[in-house]
Amino acid sequence: MAESAVVNRKRSGTDDVVSENDGKRKNVVAPDMDPAAALALTRHEFGEHGGVNMSIEASATFTVMEPETLCRMFTGELGPDRDFFIYSRHFNPTVLNLGRHMAALEGTEAAYCTASGMAAISSVLLQLCSSGGHVVASTTLYGGTHALLTHFLPGKCNISTTFVDISDLESVESAIVEGKTNVLYFESMANPSLKVANIPELCRVGHAKGVTVVTDNTFAPMVISPARLGADVVVHSISKFISGGADIIAGAVCGPASLVNSMMDLHDGSLMLLGPTMNAKVAFELSERIPHLSLRMKEHCHRALVFATRLKKLGLKVIYPGLEDHPQHELLKSIANREYGYGGLLCIDMETVERANLLMAHLQNDAQFGFMAVSLGYYETLMSCSGSSTSSGMTEEEQKLAGISPGLVRMSIGYIGTLEQKWSQMEIALDRFQEKQPLV
Repeated sequence: MAESAVVNRKRSGTDDVVSENDGKRKNVVAPDMDPAAALALTRHEFGEHGGVNMSIEASATFTVMEPETLCRMFTGELGPDRDFFIYSRHFNPTVLNLGRHMAALEGTEAAYCTASGMAAISSVLLQLCSSGGHVVASTTLYGGTHALLTHFLPGKCNISTTFVDISDLESVESAIVEGKTNVLYFESMANPSLKVANIPELCRVGHAKGVTVVTDNTFAPMVISPARLGADVVVHSISKFISGGADIIAGAVCGPASLVNSMMDLHDGSLMLLGPTMNAKVAFELSERIPHLSLRMKEHCHRALVFATRLKKLGLKVIYPGLEDHPQHELLKSIANREYGYGGLLCIDMETVERANLLMAHLQNDAQFGFMAVSLGYYETLMSCSGSSTSSGMTEEEQKLAGISPGLVRMSIGYIGTLEQKWSQMEIALDRFQEKQPLV
């Protein structure tokens, strides 16, 4: 289609409108810019009557003044870059504004926001792969993504996946079949193992073989910027850190304008035709939260590092990329954005599911340290035993290959209360645990 989803521009009558064809861009952030600085440079959308917050465009459909205009819109001659909208399953002004911020956050040319993270992931893969297509993916992925690649895509779409240890670049290179493989897919910080991807090297390998590199950055917004390191497409479950409230389900696809526009094509676009549309009211809510994402991420990461360090000193088996003994600690230091820390999640390996469940029960029910719940990025600490929850769809062998032990407790560290208050609650739970069996 002719309309462009390129971000960092105003609509008609302004000075930073750009189409894919004119090659001129203004007010575009530098590729290596700090994510918070990039967000601050994006246009602030004011309300219809001059409000400091934008108005919500809640319309499902949009009117035109002349019948010929509608025809020109459906041919792609007129589009949202010139303030022409057809239907909110296609483009909506409020959702488009959120996409502008997501693109700035990740340093991509464009972004489109979806109804969920899985909608973003599945739509990208279906757009990039046809029947007979092939994906090379990390052995360690979110359980829903793993199920999509293992069961749904092969069975329903004839798209196969080869799973590899992405830390072994030779295995990645060997798994990519030139002329057949379409996508190299991995998470910047793996769920739940917290293995850090060597994004620059993986992109080098993937691009040398002519494949599109897609990275899920849900675990590390602000901390890592995959597109700035070479990734072609970045996907998110906005439901997590970016939302921060555990009250919204949403996702995003960040990448080249050409890809986003192809996904919104009226004839064969996966987003347009499958319809995982974000509601404008949800987009408004999220647009109001992104400006303080950097502050929240810094506190998530700071507390995670403090707790990981203290727990390790107590002798617990702690997995956290901020610890010097983490296998990818130096790698993360070399690719992370400065000042944002090492991520807001840590894992404690309690070895068995029984010990994991006992610890979580004490943490929630005796000490009020956090909640036993899936998801992450909430202001309260959320914890779950991954092998028996979000990764339970994987076989025992698949979990072993993914580095998921039966007793792996994944914790998304919140920032409510004071740090020392929460640490005292942690100590209470550990003492209660030790009354029943040895802690380590």
